[in-house]
Amino acid sequence: MTPPATALPVEVPQAFLGVARSLTDKLWLDRLDARGAAKALAIVQRHQLPELLARVLAGRGIDIDGVSDFLDPTIRKLLPDPYTVTEMEAAAKRIADAAMRGEKVAIFGDYDVDGATSAALLAWHLRHCGLDPLIHIPDRIFEGYGPNTEAIRALAAKGATLLVTVDCGTTSIEPLAEAKRLGMSVVVIDHHQAGTELPEVDALVNPNRLDDLSGLGHLAAVGLVLVTLVAVNRELRQRGFWTSEMPEPDLLGMLHHVALGTVADVAPLIGLNRAFVAKGLIAMRRRDHVGHTALMDVARLNGPPEAWHLGFMLGPRVNAGGRIGRADLGVRLLLEGDSVEAARIAAELDRLNSERRVIEQAAEAQAEAEALASIGLEDKIGVIVTASEGWHPGVVGLVASRLREKFSRPAFAIALEPGGIGTGSGRSIAGVDLGKAVRQAVTDGILLKGGGHAMAAGVTLRKEKLAEFRAYLENALAQDVAEARHVNELYVDGAVSARAVTTELATTLNRAGPFGSGNPEVVLALPSHQLVHADEVGQAHLRLRFKSGDGSIVNGIAFRSVGQKLGNALLANRGQQLHVAGSLSVDRYQGAERVQFRVVDVALPDQGPSVIR
Repeated sequence: MTPPATALPVEVPQAFLGVARSLTDKLWLDRLDARGAAKALAIVQRHQLPELLARVLAGRGIDIDGVSDFLDPTIRKLLPDPYTVTEMEAAAKRIADAAMRGEKVAIFGDYDVDGATSAALLAWHLRHCGLDPLIHIPDRIFEGYGPNTEAIRALAAKGATLLVTVDCGTTSIEPLAEAKRLGMSVVVIDHHQAGTELPEVDALVNPNRLDDLSGLGHLAAVGLVLVTLVAVNRELRQRGFWTSEMPEPDLLGMLHHVALGTVADVAPLIGLNRAFVAKGLIAMRRRDHVGHTALMDVARLNGPPEAWHLGFMLGPRVNAGGRIGRADLGVRLLLEGDSVEAARIAAELDRLNSERRVIEQAAEAQAEAEALASIGLEDKIGVIVTASEGWHPGVVGLVASRLREKFSRPAFAIALEPGGIGTGSGRSIAGVDLGKAVRQAVTDGILLKGGGHAMAAGVTLRKEKLAEFRAYLENALAQDVAEARHVNELYVDGAVSARAVTTELATTLNRAGPFGSGNPEVVLALPSHQLVHADEVGQAHLRLRFKSGDGSIVNGIAFRSVGQKLGNALLANRGQQLHVAGSLSVDRYQGAERVQFRVVDVALPDQGPSVIR
């Protein structure tokens, strides 16, 4: 029986394994307080689960009664009535009208992975309905983000009577007004933050608009497209559209797209998103989709895909087309039915991704030097804003991400064009709403264009406004940044020894997955393990081996750590006893499986004995 909450003592957080300051300046904390530990015990007793898995579930706020549903998230249980989303009914009926009439539909998508998967999913459905939709993915450099008047006119000239924008359109007032002037109906399916002014369209489906009460604001655009198509299917079913010759399409059979777009867009893996990704990964493991299989093959993904593979291996390759190549390559791959052609497109995306990596590294080195000069010895700057001529606009978001990771604060990277216009991207840290600040900067006339989410934003500005933009961000966000960075904490789920690090343990913990934004990976600690080997491999990674007191060995990897605090700490402590924090992954090579410890932090143990908690 679970003791009442009032009977539990108030606990002052204690440093996990006594690590008040790691070698990368982090405070290690137990993810569970006394109340959480009691809940974990109750989960063990009620559901007969291993203690460590129960701790993981309790640490993610899972109630005792919700354990079964969390371990097996189903779309059927988590999918609400689509009509709870504002203007969804109008959108579904207008798309159904187009199917009934055989209209020419134009799809306008974003150039990132979420946009590509959204456009591919919608196009697949419309093709199933017997239509031949036009698809336009804008060129990142020449057209920029979102609908533009020239592209709208070109689509109208090709006979489009319905324009559906996916992963964009919420802030496109004038381009969508032009679409209406040209006689097109317009449906917007988007998830970006919305202000008070919205475009005048037939339907604007966005759970982040101010008058939406659906609670689906966490969905990526591709998840929202799926929910929209559920409504469209229902509408067409009621109209008698589906027949034996025209059967209703199996939307759940296309969850590959939803999983990839959701993870790549860093949407939180909670609720319906988590079910989408869990079931989508199962679909991808079947290798029955030509495009996804070609993508996995070119990425040399040998074993079953996991969520992090989508974010770090597959997503970047789809993105590469929109960053430095042809923007529509990702959509073409996901719609391709011929395996030979899919392999050719995937190979081109892989080549572009390698080229992107070289371009990014050069810009990253320059941006890092500029950031260090700005921060200075006093470390007073709250938001990093770097800018340079010659940077490729397609990699500025990646550079901003690297700066954010390295300096633990929001960061912007802006590519300045010869005409004096800069386009850039920003990435934030938890607790600092970048999208809101950027929208206000547009309202105040500092930026020409801008928008995004709390964690990521895009901007367009004049070069002469750069200093004003820096000052504005510092004034608007310095307090939030200071509070967010006050304590650099690492939450640890539990401690194990090298002997316990097995594929069976990894499989057990993965029952709480898929992991990602909103459902953090399980972090385990290896107390007082000797670092017996460390050498550099691949793209600035460190390959490691740790030995426990009983002689057991665990293999480790520290990704992108060379030259960083973590890598420097590891190389400086070869042969030493260390507390090691990281996550488990299963490495598959030539048919063999072995567990690997992905190191995220290390600390020097106290001189006294360490206790596994």
